[in-house]
Amino acid sequence: MDELTLLLLYLTSFKEEEGPIEALRSWKGYPFSSLDELREAGYIVGGNRSKSVFLKEEGEKMAQELMKKYNIKDEL
Repeated sequence: MDELTLLLLYLTSFKEEEGPIEALRSWKGYPFSSLDELREAGYIVGGNRSKSVFLKEEGEKMAQELMKKYNIKDEL
C-alpha cells in the first residue's frame, strides 16, 4: 500500500518553487498510516495539519523505480 501511495503522490504532484528551490508537491488524500510510513522512511515531508506534502529527492527516486517496476511510462 505504501508503494502505491508514493507512486500516486508522485504521479499527481506539481512543481512548486520555494525560493531558489524547486520541489514536487502533492495533495494528501491518502491513508494517514501510509503517509506516516513514507514520512518515517524519508520519502516525503509535511506537517499533519497541512493539506499537501513535498516529495524529497529520495521519494522521487523511489517513485521512479516503482514506475519501472509497474511498467508505467514517466511523463513528468
